[in-house]
Amino acid sequence: MLIVTGGAGFIGSNLVHELNAHGIGDILVVDNFAKPAKFANLHGARYVDTMDKREFRRAIREGVLGTGKVEAILHQGACSNTLEDDGAYMIDNNCQYTKEVLAFAVREGAPLVFASTAAVYGLSGPGHFTPTLANERPLNIYGFSKLAFDHYFRNQLALGQVPMTAVGLRYFNVYGPREQHKGRMASVVHHFSKQMKATGKVRLFRGTGGYGDGEQRRDFVYVRDLARMNMFFAQIGPYAPKAGTAAKIYRGVVNAGTGASRSFNDVARSLMAVHGKSEIEYIPFPPELEGRYQHFTEADLTGLRELDCDLKMTALEDGVAETCATLRALGE
Repeated sequence: MLIVTGGAGFIGSNLVHELNAHGIGDILVVDNFAKPAKFANLHGARYVDTMDKREFRRAIREGVLGTGKVEAILHQGACSNTLEDDGAYMIDNNCQYTKEVLAFAVREGAPLVFASTAAVYGLSGPGHFTPTLANERPLNIYGFSKLAFDHYFRNQLALGQVPMTAVGLRYFNVYGPREQHKGRMASVVHHFSKQMKATGKVRLFRGTGGYGDGEQRRDFVYVRDLARMNMFFAQIGPYAPKAGTAAKIYRGVVNAGTGASRSFNDVARSLMAVHGKSEIEYIPFPPELEGRYQHFTEADLTGLRELDCDLKMTALEDGVAETCATLRALGE
């Protein structure tokens, strides 16, 4: 059995659907099922069981999960709200929870792929997005809570306490279908698309952070690429070892992006290629985001490639087109 935590959320549900596309349905979906807005993300998905996150945490702490052999754990569960300021909650939910999952994976001898974030890099500029201590300066408790676990994990690696595959993926600016439940925290691709369809207009920030109007730059990564990356390191589906070949062991924390920043204007143009031409309105930068906003991100993929992951990343224009086609097929 595969375990996907956060499996009803944005990245997790896309991961479940990608597994299904490769004939894999023996999946335990773990999530906070108190939030019904996410349920629609699993429409049409195949899985064998679900479990509330709190019950899952209790079960793995007490050793009573009872699922049989665990083939791999794909840990996407977290609170990704960059404006959440409850430090105790964030450390428990994003750091302590992942410690418990790591301990469980070690006991099971199961490969673990877990979600980290580019938020750990804070206001780093071009050339400063390698996973090194000097570059890790999160702006918010979300980034800090993720970095806290990354520090713990790297220390466990140094102590030789992680005998199996365990890889942290620092997701950059993810977009794709099934993120409507995220509200304000959904990607700009989602928000711009809604604006275009509703008003024929799209709103971008005026020049800020040293960038011109709409020229702030992010590494926009298509969610399906991240699903494939999880499968690659877990060595499942098309990435499973060939018959008679032993599974490799991968360990480390690496960036998960395209390696190329694109502007918000580029996002708008990519969406116009699907929805038709829209007016661009440049609006003032919100004061509440001052000092809490990354004007630039761009993944350094050196570490990813050193772990043998040579997956080709989807270009922004192609990912946007596929996202919109998927949403149309889902009736959204």
